Amino acid sequence: MSSDPIRIAIVGAGPGGLTLARLLHVAGIRTSLFERESSATERAQGGTLDLHTESGQLALARAGLTDGFLRIARYEDQGSRLYTCDGRLLLADDDMTGDRPEVDRTALRDLLLQSLPLDAIAWARCLREVAPRNDGRYDLVFDGAREGPFDLVIGADGAWSRVRPLVSRYQPQYSGLTFVEFGIDEVDTRHPALSELVGRGKMGAESAGRSLMVLRNGNAHLRGYAIFRVPVEWAERRFDVTSPSAMRHALLGEFAGWADALLDLLRASSDQFALRPIHALPVGHHWTNRPGITLLGDAAHLMSPFGGEGVNAAMLDAVELAAHLVGSKDWREAVRAYETAMFVRVAQPAGEAAEAAATELSHISQELTLAHHQAYMQMRAAAGDSTAR
Repeated sequence: MSSDPIRIAIVGAGPGGLTLARLLHVAGIRTSLFERESSATERAQGGTLDLHTESGQLALARAGLTDGFLRIARYEDQGSRLYTCDGRLLLADDDMTGDRPEVDRTALRDLLLQSLPLDAIAWARCLREVAPRNDGRYDLVFDGAREGPFDLVIGADGAWSRVRPLVSRYQPQYSGLTFVEFGIDEVDTRHPALSELVGRGKMGAESAGRSLMVLRNGNAHLRGYAIFRVPVEWAERRFDVTSPSAMRHALLGEFAGWADALLDLLRASSDQFALRPIHALPVGHHWTNRPGITLLGDAAHLMSPFGGEGVNAAMLDAVELAAHLVGSKDWREAVRAYETAMFVRVAQPAGEAAEAAATELSHISQELTLAHHQAYMQMRAAAGDSTAR
């Protein structure tokens, strides 16, 4: 990078933005990181993630955080189970030897936060506008505050990015799938039968356009999703998230006729429910380079959650953008090189995620799930053979 320091703003303190801030901090490059939440504990950060060796784990290694990651990684929770709606077990994989351990999103975020200086993040900064200046730089306009000027603004602000409109007119589109999220606390002691049903990892079951997917999180917590292929307004008309008893009653009605063992997942749920309509940006989303503005993570390539590539792609974005910025004498060329390579890299996982979303709850969905799992097991076996040689 040039000896002339540039002012870099990162908007969004999710895994992608935090990883980039950490990588640049390690390289001695200061950034200004802005987050709309008032603190790290304002809200729950979501469920469990599986970090891939070639992306998420690579990013943590480059950031010097592998030891910290190993303390929070759950290698024991990589299993998978698939049931029919009448409770018959189709697939049981309890192998703990995979290389994609689970980690709670909150634990990952805490690890990244603790790796940064205490004053690295400006909290409670809800971005309203990225304002171009006459000198080619940018100001960030927040509620009641204006920061700047910045030479480079990096949008790591998620699906509904306020930075994206400066380079792209595209907005995420509804995939046709809506998740209804629920949780079960202290499952091992309070609901041992459900703990056994889910196993060490995740479980799924589907029939007639309905699906249940449940994932084991840390601290004996299960996070579940009732999945529907419906118009985007359907769930808001059908479910009242403000009434837990009404939610359970409505969900049980939607899954009427399913095995009691599976319906017990809904009966045991806590009082916290949320509607999650699934959106995605077009496969191949890209933009013409604009000096001083770029994107990473969901702001750049929002995908459906099928395949688990979202956080991994965001963290790899951070690795590659940081490497270009650190290694180039011209930061503008560094950003251009990052974007060119990123557009190519994310096309395949975005396409696979879109295909998985399109076929979810189709008449061949279970067959595809089984085939995908078999292909993954063959890949793991081949990798093991290669390592042995």
